[in-house]
Amino acid sequence: MEALDQQFHTLHQDGLLILTNVADAAGAKLVQQLGSKAVATSSAAVAWVHGYQDGNSLPLERLVSTVESIARVISVPLTVDIEAGYSDDLVRVANVIDAVIAAGAVGINIEDGFSAPDLLARKIEIARQVAERRNVKLFINARTDVYLKSLVSAEDRVAETLKRAALYQAAGADGLFAAGVTAEYEIAAICRGTPLPVNVLGFPCLPSPETLQGLGVRRLSAGSSIAEFLYGAMGSLAKSFLETGKLDSHDLKAFTYGQVNGLLAP
Repeated sequence: MEALDQQFHTLHQDGLLILTNVADAAGAKLVQQLGSKAVATSSAAVAWVHGYQDGNSLPLERLVSTVESIARVISVPLTVDIEAGYSDDLVRVANVIDAVIAAGAVGINIEDGFSAPDLLARKIEIARQVAERRNVKLFINARTDVYLKSLVSAEDRVAETLKRAALYQAAGADGLFAAGVTAEYEIAAICRGTPLPVNVLGFPCLPSPETLQGLGVRRLSAGSSIAEFLYGAMGSLAKSFLETGKLDSHDLKAFTYGQVNGLLAP
């Protein structure tokens, strides 16, 4: 049987890999039972369930315990969102990556955010070195926030994304997560402009999965959207129960990312 790390690489070669990001072991087991070919964590959802804001603040021991618990109950590849590696110190980033691989991950997401692209490139190089020492064919999905954080002007977004894609590929990345891109022509241009499998984030205005696959996208992620809906539903149900003593499931709607993250502000 093909090893989990190799399986995960293979899943990016053809078709469209759809990942419904989870926060815990129960969610991971559920999506596997529903037919997901791999399991991905949402960094935001994992942070929230432990009482921390998203944004590189989750303690490593909480992350590792989550990864271990998920890996224990699933039999498909597991990829873990480690934000920006929870540090800009490369030794610390190496420790984080080593720990999540030891806990059972065969893939990671790691992002640039507002930091210089060269810093993420160095983190990717470190990740590859750590994985090789562990003898794991780690799938390193490099997330660029050019779109999500509006890092450049709209007319420069495709070019800047592709510039970063080339840098990250040279550093050892296996995939490009162009989080936030939604326009078909931009998605197509990014897919044409890099040999890396392209990952997009599942916004409501995104083209259909069939269209995405035709454009060349190889991975579609839910991100924190499912967790945002669950917290919104919890809020509605809890409010109804507190006011009436009954559970009313009508009019359920998602919280926004900002609402959930704001709940956990220090």
